[in-house]
Amino acid sequence: MTGVEGPVRPAPGRIIVFSDIWCAFGHVAVHRLHAARERLGLQGRVIFDPYCFPMELLNGNPGSRPGSDSEVPSVGACEPDAGWQLWHGPDWLYPSSSLPALEAVQAAKEQSLQAAEDLDRALRRAFWAESRCITNHTVILDVAAATGGIDVARLRAALDDGHIRPVLTEHARISASDRVLCSPHLFLPDGTNYANPGMSVEWTGDWGVGYPHVVEDRPEIYDEIVSRSAK
Repeated sequence: MTGVEGPVRPAPGRIIVFSDIWCAFGHVAVHRLHAARERLGLQGRVIFDPYCFPMELLNGNPGSRPGSDSEVPSVGACEPDAGWQLWHGPDWLYPSSSLPALEAVQAAKEQSLQAAEDLDRALRRAFWAESRCITNHTVILDVAAATGGIDVARLRAALDDGHIRPVLTEHARISASDRVLCSPHLFLPDGTNYANPGMSVEWTGDWGVGYPHVVEDRPEIYDEIVSRSAK
């Protein structure tokens, strides 16, 4: 279905995006991809294919609110229009896992790649900009319904029976290989790839304790990425 052997190389007109939904840098990348496509007038000629970079499976532990909150001031300042806020919901509603949301995006691919692209972006905004618990199936389905282009009953059935779950395991296997370096990592039809495009980051302290410094940011690279991927 979505397994990849050898080089990660999508079909013309498609960009594979390995990332986690609760990765701040992934949120920036997805926003910039959409903005560049609209700016270049390439809707219908380039589509984004979300793949999972499930950090909690790769790291062996769930994410943390201190880690996510620490990224908002510096990473969010690079792309304010993506939508950000420190977590404003009750503490007990902070997502304990991003896996249900990642699973839902892959399940949406059974309807169309456009459905997956739309749900992926909407779930990122739900977490980063709206402080919604993207672990919860009700929240995920409400977000899907708001996109207007997803069969919510079909998505609910996929989440209930869990038949998409092995895809997350497969994507985790690929993400753990030397083919994928980080979240986000973009792969283009011409065989080129970009890990955290245009950004260079340094950390003070460990993740969840310290905070990141964005020492270089070249958002203009997204115009090149999208234009080179057009069919």
